[in-house]
Amino acid sequence: MSATALDDAETATIAEIERGLSTAGRRRGLGKVLVLTGSLVVTLVVTLLTLQIGAGGVTAPAVVDALVARATGTVPADAQELRLFTTVWELRMPRAGLALLGGAALAIAGVLFQGLLRNPLVSPFTLGIAPAAAFGAALALLFVQGQGASSGGALVVGALVSGLLYAAVVLGLAGVKRMQPTTLILLGIALTQLFTALTAGLQYIANEETLAAIVRWTWGTVNGAVWYQVTTLAVLLVVVVPYVQWRSAAVNAIAFAGDDAARSLGVPVGRVRVELIVVAVLVTAVTISFTGIIGFVGLVGPHIARLVIGADHRFLLPFSALVGGLLLVVADAVGRVVLAPAVVPAGIVDALVGAPVFLYLILARKRSFG
Repeated sequence: MSATALDDAETATIAEIERGLSTAGRRRGLGKVLVLTGSLVVTLVVTLLTLQIGAGGVTAPAVVDALVARATGTVPADAQELRLFTTVWELRMPRAGLALLGGAALAIAGVLFQGLLRNPLVSPFTLGIAPAAAFGAALALLFVQGQGASSGGALVVGALVSGLLYAAVVLGLAGVKRMQPTTLILLGIALTQLFTALTAGLQYIANEETLAAIVRWTWGTVNGAVWYQVTTLAVLLVVVVPYVQWRSAAVNAIAFAGDDAARSLGVPVGRVRVELIVVAVLVTAVTISFTGIIGFVGLVGPHIARLVIGADHRFLLPFSALVGGLLLVVADAVGRVVLAPAVVPAGIVDALVGAPVFLYLILARKRSFG
Protein backbone atom coordinates (compact mmCIF):
# COMPACT_ATOMS: atom_id res chain seq x y z
CA MET A 1 0.00 0.00 0.00
CA SER A 2 1.36 3.43 -0.94
CA ALA A 3 2.24 6.11 1.61
CA THR A 4 -0.62 8.26 0.37
CA ALA A 5 -3.10 5.44 0.90
CA LEU A 6 -1.73 4.86 4.41
CA ASP A 7 -2.08 8.57 5.22
CA ASP A 8 -5.65 8.56 3.92
CA ALA A 9 -6.49 5.48 5.96
CA GLU A 10 -4.95 7.01 9.09
CA THR A 11 -6.86 10.26 8.56
CA ALA A 12 -10.12 8.34 8.09
CA THR A 13 -9.46 6.33 11.25
CA ILE A 14 -8.76 9.47 13.29
CA ALA A 15 -11.89 11.13 11.94
CA GLU A 16 -13.93 8.05 12.85
CA ILE A 17 -12.52 8.03 16.38
CA GLU A 18 -13.27 11.74 16.79
CA ARG A 19 -16.84 11.20 15.59
CA GLY A 20 -17.22 8.33 18.06
CA LEU A 21 -15.86 10.44 20.92
CA SER A 22 -18.13 13.34 19.98
CA THR A 23 -21.15 11.04 19.86
CA ALA A 24 -20.24 9.46 23.19
CA GLY A 25 -19.78 12.91 24.72
CA ARG A 26 -23.19 14.04 23.49
CA ARG A 27 -24.78 10.89 24.91
CA ARG A 28 -23.13 11.43 28.29
CA GLY A 29 -24.24 15.05 28.28
CA LEU A 30 -27.79 14.05 27.40
CA GLY A 31 -27.75 11.44 30.16
CA LYS A 32 -26.64 14.05 32.70
CA VAL A 33 -29.35 16.45 31.56
CA LEU A 34 -31.90 13.67 32.09
CA VAL A 35 -30.47 13.03 35.57
CA LEU A 36 -30.78 16.74 36.37
CA THR A 37 -34.35 16.85 35.11
CA GLY A 38 -35.37 13.74 37.03
CA SER A 39 -33.67 15.02 40.19
CA LEU A 40 -35.49 18.33 39.91
CA VAL A 41 -38.82 16.52 39.74
CA VAL A 42 -37.93 14.26 42.68
CA THR A 43 -36.78 17.23 44.77
CA LEU A 44 -39.98 19.18 44.14
CA VAL A 45 -42.19 16.14 44.82
CA VAL A 46 -40.40 15.33 48.09
CA THR A 47 -40.63 18.98 49.15
CA LEU A 48 -44.38 18.99 48.54
CA LEU A 49 -44.78 15.69 50.42
CA THR A 50 -43.04 17.14 53.48
CA LEU A 51 -45.79 19.77 53.69
CA GLN A 52 -47.99 17.05 55.19
CA ILE A 53 -45.63 16.46 58.11
CA GLY A 54 -46.53 18.18 61.35
CA ALA A 55 -49.07 18.43 64.11
CA GLY A 56 -51.77 20.10 62.01
CA GLY A 57 -53.11 16.94 60.37
CA VAL A 58 -52.67 18.26 56.82
CA THR A 59 -53.37 15.70 54.10
CA ALA A 60 -52.13 15.65 50.50
CA PRO A 61 -55.50 16.82 49.10
CA ALA A 62 -55.50 19.68 51.60
CA VAL A 63 -52.02 20.70 50.42
CA VAL A 64 -53.18 20.66 46.80
CA ASP A 65 -56.32 22.63 47.67
CA ALA A 66 -54.27 25.25 49.51
CA LEU A 67 -51.84 25.64 46.60
CA VAL A 68 -54.69 25.89 44.09
CA ALA A 69 -56.48 28.45 46.28
CA ARG A 70 -53.34 30.55 46.48
CA ALA A 71 -52.68 30.27 42.75
CA THR A 72 -56.24 31.35 41.92
CA GLY A 73 -56.31 34.07 44.56
CA THR A 74 -59.30 32.64 46.41
CA VAL A 75 -59.64 32.50 50.18
CA PRO A 76 -61.54 29.52 51.65
CA ALA A 77 -64.81 30.53 53.32
CA ASP A 78 -65.05 27.46 55.56
CA ALA A 79 -63.21 27.89 58.89
CA GLN A 80 -61.58 24.45 58.71
CA GLU A 81 -60.39 24.99 55.15
CA LEU A 82 -59.13 28.45 56.07
CA ARG A 83 -57.10 26.95 58.94
CA LEU A 84 -55.56 24.37 56.63
CA PHE A 85 -54.84 27.05 54.02
CA THR A 86 -53.07 29.21 56.60
CA THR A 87 -51.12 26.24 57.97
CA VAL A 88 -49.89 25.23 54.54
CA TRP A 89 -49.21 28.61 53.00
CA GLU A 90 -48.06 30.70 55.95
CA LEU A 91 -46.24 28.09 58.05
CA ARG A 92 -45.15 25.06 56.06
CA MET A 93 -44.48 26.50 52.61
CA PRO A 94 -41.99 29.13 53.89
CA ARG A 95 -40.32 26.46 55.99
CA ALA A 96 -39.96 24.07 53.06
CA GLY A 97 -38.91 26.89 50.74
CA LEU A 98 -36.21 28.13 53.11
CA ALA A 99 -34.89 24.59 53.58
CA LEU A 100 -34.85 23.93 49.83
CA LEU A 101 -33.22 27.21 48.81
CA GLY A 102 -30.90 27.39 51.82
CA GLY A 103 -29.61 23.87 51.23
CA ALA A 104 -29.11 24.68 47.54
CA ALA A 105 -27.18 27.86 48.37
CA LEU A 106 -24.86 26.12 50.85
CA ALA A 107 -24.20 23.26 48.42
CA ILE A 108 -23.31 25.70 45.62
CA ALA A 109 -20.92 27.47 48.00
CA GLY A 110 -19.36 24.13 48.92
CA VAL A 111 -18.79 23.16 45.27
CA LEU A 112 -17.18 26.52 44.54
CA PHE A 113 -14.82 26.33 47.53
CA GLN A 114 -13.86 22.73 46.77
CA GLY A 115 -13.18 23.46 43.11
CA LEU A 116 -11.39 26.79 43.52
CA LEU A 117 -9.21 25.56 46.41
CA ARG A 118 -8.83 22.08 44.86
CA ASN A 119 -9.69 20.22 48.05
CA PRO A 120 -12.76 18.02 48.66
CA LEU A 121 -12.69 18.63 52.42
CA VAL A 122 -13.37 22.36 52.07
CA SER A 123 -16.80 23.81 52.77
CA PRO A 124 -18.21 27.03 54.24
CA PHE A 125 -18.28 25.29 57.62
CA THR A 126 -14.79 23.72 57.62
CA LEU A 127 -13.25 27.01 56.48
CA GLY A 128 -14.95 28.78 59.39
CA ILE A 129 -16.97 31.13 57.17
CA ALA A 130 -20.35 29.89 58.41
CA PRO A 131 -19.47 30.29 62.12
CA ALA A 132 -18.00 33.74 61.40
CA ALA A 133 -21.19 34.78 59.61
CA ALA A 134 -23.28 33.42 62.48
CA PHE A 135 -21.21 35.44 64.95
CA GLY A 136 -21.80 38.58 62.90
CA ALA A 137 -25.53 37.88 62.82
CA ALA A 138 -25.62 37.25 66.57
CA LEU A 139 -23.67 40.45 67.25
CA ALA A 140 -26.05 42.44 65.04
CA LEU A 141 -29.01 40.85 66.79
CA LEU A 142 -27.63 41.81 70.19
CA PHE A 143 -27.08 45.40 69.08
CA VAL A 144 -30.39 46.06 67.31
CA GLN A 145 -32.51 44.47 70.02
CA GLY A 146 -30.63 46.52 72.57
CA GLN A 147 -31.68 49.60 70.58
CA GLY A 148 -35.25 48.34 70.20
CA ALA A 149 -34.89 48.16 66.40
CA SER A 150 -36.02 45.55 63.89
CA SER A 151 -33.56 42.69 63.48
CA GLY A 152 -34.45 41.41 59.98
CA GLY A 153 -32.10 43.45 57.80
CA ALA A 154 -29.45 43.78 60.51
CA LEU A 155 -29.00 40.02 60.66
CA VAL A 156 -28.24 39.82 56.95
CA VAL A 157 -25.85 42.79 57.08
CA GLY A 158 -24.07 41.47 60.18
CA ALA A 159 -23.63 38.00 58.73
CA LEU A 160 -22.52 39.34 55.36
CA VAL A 161 -19.98 41.81 56.71
CA SER A 162 -18.54 39.29 59.17
CA GLY A 163 -18.37 36.52 56.57
CA LEU A 164 -16.73 38.69 53.91
CA LEU A 165 -14.18 40.15 56.33
CA TYR A 166 -13.32 36.70 57.63
CA ALA A 167 -12.96 35.27 54.11
CA ALA A 168 -10.79 38.19 53.01
CA VAL A 169 -8.46 37.84 55.99
CA VAL A 170 -8.16 34.04 56.00
CA LEU A 171 -7.93 33.49 52.25
CA GLY A 172 -5.66 36.52 51.85
CA LEU A 173 -3.39 35.17 54.58
CA ALA A 174 -3.43 31.75 52.92
CA GLY A 175 -2.38 33.32 49.63
CA VAL A 176 0.44 35.39 51.14
CA LYS A 177 1.78 32.51 53.21
CA ARG A 178 1.19 30.03 50.36
CA MET A 179 -0.62 27.64 52.68
CA GLN A 180 -1.38 24.12 51.60
CA PRO A 181 -5.10 23.23 51.47
CA THR A 182 -4.70 20.95 54.49
CA THR A 183 -3.20 23.80 56.52
CA LEU A 184 -6.04 26.06 55.42
CA ILE A 185 -8.59 23.54 56.68
CA LEU A 186 -6.82 23.23 60.03
CA LEU A 187 -6.79 27.04 60.29
CA GLY A 188 -10.51 27.06 59.50
CA ILE A 189 -11.22 24.46 62.18
CA ALA A 190 -9.28 26.48 64.78
CA LEU A 191 -11.09 29.71 63.88
CA THR A 192 -14.40 27.88 63.87
CA GLN A 193 -13.83 27.10 67.53
CA LEU A 194 -12.93 30.74 68.16
CA PHE A 195 -16.11 32.10 66.58
CA THR A 196 -18.21 29.43 68.27
CA ALA A 197 -16.77 30.55 71.61
CA LEU A 198 -17.37 34.22 70.78
CA THR A 199 -20.97 33.50 69.82
CA ALA A 200 -21.45 31.57 73.06
CA GLY A 201 -19.90 34.48 74.96
CA LEU A 202 -22.55 36.84 73.60
CA GLN A 203 -25.15 34.76 75.41
CA TYR A 204 -23.84 35.94 78.79
CA ILE A 205 -24.63 39.58 78.08
CA ALA A 206 -27.92 39.02 76.24
CA ASN A 207 -31.41 39.32 77.63
CA GLU A 208 -33.78 36.36 77.49
CA GLU A 209 -35.28 37.25 74.12
CA THR A 210 -31.90 37.83 72.48
CA LEU A 211 -30.47 34.75 74.15
CA ALA A 212 -33.18 32.57 72.63
CA ALA A 213 -32.47 34.03 69.19
CA ILE A 214 -28.70 33.50 69.52
CA VAL A 215 -29.19 29.89 70.58
CA ARG A 216 -31.10 29.47 67.33
CA TRP A 217 -27.89 30.17 65.39
CA THR A 218 -26.01 27.47 67.27
CA TRP A 219 -28.72 24.91 66.45
CA GLY A 220 -29.40 25.78 62.85
CA THR A 221 -33.09 25.58 62.06
CA VAL A 222 -35.77 26.64 59.59
CA ASN A 223 -38.36 27.02 62.36
CA GLY A 224 -40.12 30.34 62.10
CA ALA A 225 -39.30 30.80 58.40
CA VAL A 226 -41.19 33.65 56.76
CA TRP A 227 -41.81 34.55 53.14
CA TYR A 228 -39.37 37.47 52.92
CA GLN A 229 -36.51 35.09 53.72
CA VAL A 230 -37.60 32.70 50.98
CA THR A 231 -38.00 35.55 48.53
CA THR A 232 -34.58 36.99 49.37
CA LEU A 233 -32.84 33.66 48.80
CA ALA A 234 -34.83 33.02 45.63
CA VAL A 235 -33.81 36.38 44.13
CA LEU A 236 -30.20 35.82 45.17
CA LEU A 237 -30.06 32.38 43.55
CA VAL A 238 -31.74 33.63 40.38
CA VAL A 239 -28.76 35.97 40.01
CA VAL A 240 -26.04 33.65 41.30
CA VAL A 241 -26.86 30.38 39.54
CA PRO A 242 -26.58 31.70 35.94
CA TYR A 243 -23.34 33.48 36.86
CA VAL A 244 -21.64 30.42 38.36
CA GLN A 245 -22.84 28.32 35.42
CA TRP A 246 -21.20 30.84 33.11
CA ARG A 247 -17.98 30.48 35.09
CA SER A 248 -18.20 26.67 35.36
CA ALA A 249 -15.69 26.07 32.55
CA ALA A 250 -13.16 28.29 34.34
CA VAL A 251 -13.76 26.39 37.58
CA ASN A 252 -13.15 23.14 35.68
CA ALA A 253 -9.82 24.45 34.43
CA ILE A 254 -8.70 25.54 37.90
CA ALA A 255 -9.93 22.39 39.66
CA PHE A 256 -8.57 19.85 37.16
CA ALA A 257 -5.49 21.51 35.67
CA GLY A 258 -4.25 23.86 38.36
CA ASP A 259 -3.56 27.59 38.28
CA ASP A 260 -0.66 27.60 35.82
CA ALA A 261 -2.35 25.35 33.28
CA ALA A 262 -5.60 27.30 33.65
CA ARG A 263 -3.75 30.55 32.91
CA SER A 264 -2.23 28.97 29.80
CA LEU A 265 -5.80 28.24 28.68
CA GLY A 266 -6.69 31.89 29.01
CA VAL A 267 -8.49 31.75 32.36
CA PRO A 268 -7.95 34.86 34.54
CA VAL A 269 -7.39 32.70 37.61
CA GLY A 270 -6.98 35.43 40.21
CA ARG A 271 -10.08 37.35 39.15
CA VAL A 272 -12.24 34.23 38.80
CA ARG A 273 -11.19 32.93 42.20
CA VAL A 274 -11.90 36.24 43.96
CA GLU A 275 -15.25 36.74 42.21
CA LEU A 276 -16.52 33.24 42.92
CA ILE A 277 -15.29 33.19 46.51
CA VAL A 278 -17.17 36.46 47.09
CA VAL A 279 -20.26 34.80 45.58
CA ALA A 280 -19.81 31.73 47.80
CA VAL A 281 -19.40 33.85 50.93
CA LEU A 282 -22.40 35.98 49.93
CA VAL A 283 -24.81 33.06 49.58
CA THR A 284 -23.41 31.44 52.74
CA ALA A 285 -23.79 34.59 54.82
CA VAL A 286 -27.34 35.32 53.66
CA THR A 287 -28.39 31.72 54.26
CA ILE A 288 -26.76 31.60 57.70
CA SER A 289 -28.49 34.84 58.68
CA PHE A 290 -31.83 33.09 58.12
CA THR A 291 -31.11 29.53 59.27
CA GLY A 292 -28.23 29.71 61.71
CA ILE A 293 -25.30 27.32 61.40
CA ILE A 294 -26.13 24.46 59.03
CA GLY A 295 -22.80 22.72 59.11
CA PHE A 296 -22.44 19.89 56.65
CA VAL A 297 -24.79 20.47 53.70
CA GLY A 298 -22.03 22.41 51.93
CA LEU A 299 -19.67 19.47 52.42
CA VAL A 300 -21.85 16.39 52.00
CA GLY A 301 -24.10 17.67 49.20
CA PRO A 302 -21.30 18.19 46.66
CA HIS A 303 -19.78 14.78 47.42
CA ILE A 304 -23.07 12.96 46.89
CA ALA A 305 -23.61 14.91 43.67
CA ARG A 306 -20.08 14.15 42.46
CA LEU A 307 -20.61 10.42 42.97
CA VAL A 308 -23.78 10.51 40.86
CA ILE A 309 -23.08 12.98 38.07
CA GLY A 310 -19.30 13.33 37.96
CA ALA A 311 -16.90 16.19 38.56
CA ASP A 312 -17.72 18.39 35.55
CA HIS A 313 -18.84 21.65 37.17
CA ARG A 314 -21.25 22.41 34.33
CA PHE A 315 -23.44 19.63 35.71
CA LEU A 316 -22.06 19.39 39.25
CA LEU A 317 -23.12 22.90 40.28
CA PRO A 318 -26.85 22.57 39.49
CA PHE A 319 -27.01 18.96 40.66
CA SER A 320 -25.32 19.83 43.95
CA ALA A 321 -27.89 22.58 44.45
CA LEU A 322 -30.68 20.00 44.06
CA VAL A 323 -28.95 17.52 46.38
CA GLY A 324 -28.24 20.18 49.02
CA GLY A 325 -31.82 21.43 48.93
CA LEU A 326 -33.17 17.90 49.17
CA LEU A 327 -30.85 17.07 52.07
CA LEU A 328 -31.99 20.03 54.14
CA VAL A 329 -35.67 19.48 53.31
CA VAL A 330 -35.39 15.83 54.39
CA ALA A 331 -33.35 16.76 57.49
CA ASP A 332 -36.07 19.19 58.55
CA ALA A 333 -38.78 16.57 57.90
CA VAL A 334 -36.88 13.95 59.93
CA GLY A 335 -36.45 16.46 62.75
CA ARG A 336 -40.22 16.96 62.90
CA VAL A 337 -40.92 13.22 63.01
CA VAL A 338 -38.20 11.53 65.04
CA LEU A 339 -39.17 12.97 68.45
CA ALA A 340 -42.67 14.25 67.63
CA PRO A 341 -44.30 16.38 68.90
CA ALA A 342 -40.91 17.92 69.75
CA VAL A 343 -38.99 19.32 66.76
CA VAL A 344 -35.29 18.53 66.36
CA PRO A 345 -33.59 21.43 64.50
CA ALA A 346 -32.46 20.61 60.99
CA GLY A 347 -28.89 21.63 61.82
CA ILE A 348 -28.66 18.88 64.44
CA VAL A 349 -30.01 16.23 62.07
CA ASP A 350 -27.65 17.48 59.38
CA ALA A 351 -24.65 17.25 61.74
CA LEU A 352 -25.58 13.71 62.81
CA VAL A 353 -25.36 12.66 59.15
CA GLY A 354 -22.57 14.97 58.04
CA ALA A 355 -20.05 14.33 60.82
CA PRO A 356 -19.58 10.61 59.99
CA VAL A 357 -19.26 11.49 56.29
CA PHE A 358 -16.62 14.11 57.11
CA LEU A 359 -14.76 11.58 59.25
CA TYR A 360 -14.83 9.10 56.37
CA LEU A 361 -13.43 11.71 53.98
CA ILE A 362 -10.58 12.50 56.37
CA LEU A 363 -9.72 8.81 56.83
CA ALA A 364 -9.96 8.17 53.09
CA ARG A 365 -7.39 10.94 52.53
CA LYS A 366 -5.10 9.91 55.39
CA ARG A 367 -2.05 9.69 53.13
CA SER A 368 -2.45 13.36 52.26
CA PHE A 369 -2.19 14.19 55.96
CA GLY A 370 0.73 11.96 56.63
